Amino acid sequence: MTEQNSKIQQNSSDEDEIDLIALAKTLWGGRKTVIKTTLIFMAIGLFVAIFSEKEYLSITKFIPQSSDSEIKGSLGGLAAMAGLNIGGLGGDSGIPPSLYPQIMSSIPFQRELLKTKLTIDGEKDKVSFYDYYDLIYRPSLIGYVKKYTIKLPNLVRNIFKSKNTSYSEEKFNTSQNQVIIITEDEYELIERLKDQVFLEVNENDGFVTISTNMPQPIASAELAYNTQLLLQKYLIDFKVQKSKEQLDFMNSRYTEAEVKFKDAQQKLAKYRDRNKNVVTALGGTTLELLQDEYDLQYSVYSQLAKQLEAQYIKVREDTPVFTILEPAMVPIEKYKPKRIMILVIYSFLGGMIGVGIVFGNFYLKPLFAKRT
Repeated sequence: MTEQNSKIQQNSSDEDEIDLIALAKTLWGGRKTVIKTTLIFMAIGLFVAIFSEKEYLSITKFIPQSSDSEIKGSLGGLAAMAGLNIGGLGGDSGIPPSLYPQIMSSIPFQRELLKTKLTIDGEKDKVSFYDYYDLIYRPSLIGYVKKYTIKLPNLVRNIFKSKNTSYSEEKFNTSQNQVIIITEDEYELIERLKDQVFLEVNENDGFVTISTNMPQPIASAELAYNTQLLLQKYLIDFKVQKSKEQLDFMNSRYTEAEVKFKDAQQKLAKYRDRNKNVVTALGGTTLELLQDEYDLQYSVYSQLAKQLEAQYIKVREDTPVFTILEPAMVPIEKYKPKRIMILVIYSFLGGMIGVGIVFGNFYLKPLFAKRT
């Protein structure tokens, strides 16, 4: 049995060796095909590497922090001295970092980002992201190839799309209908923004990374910086919205109370001036009524003044602060294209396709020959 098993194993190893030798001979016989396809794809890769558009990457990092503890520590003593109790005004209404990408991908955010002013070579004044890609930007040769090959269906669709299906803000009052209407140009540029502006939230370490890429280095850094500022503005607005509404309400009540208090004060002062030497029961009763009205209005006015000051502190408590870990910097070297990597990938792809063609011909030709 052992001799038979050893013979079987030897035969199988001999067959494997023969198969490998046959494969090597087949590959060697088709070496010209492999070399040709490799050279063709290498030429394509060289074309792509040379004529691809340059992109410059800029990165900024920041940490969103709550200012509750800092404000309470610095203003708590002052509030206590003024007779204000801000202990119950706290509470965390912050936005979870996991929602930051949702905020940044929202249409209102993207539309504001389209208005970002950028420094463009050859332009005297800064131009918006929208105007740059709508009026100034010219794609590279590869960009034109993509436009009229991969993106050709979209181009044809836009040409033949009926103009009657488009809406404008003049025809449709967005402020009354509480809806957002964007033009086709805005939609296309918003889609471009999504390919050029990226947000990454590190929930473990608590920092946010914004990265942007543009064909020009200064514009890339400016886009990153303005995206950071706009995101921080949205985060602040979201967090302090409720406390600001309460502040506006208290401010209006305080203004009303101030008017009533000053009116009562004026009435009391005028009555006293006119009745200095008059001592009557009716005069005393009127004076008491005016004094009571004055005391009431003063009490309301002073209480609202304290509450208003406390609400100002609440707004400051709710306002988040941001620590910049890495400010947006003008990149020195381009981020893309990575020409050597492109050339290596295309060469490898060409070689693999060449090998596939050689073995495909070797195994498929006999099958077709048998059928014919």
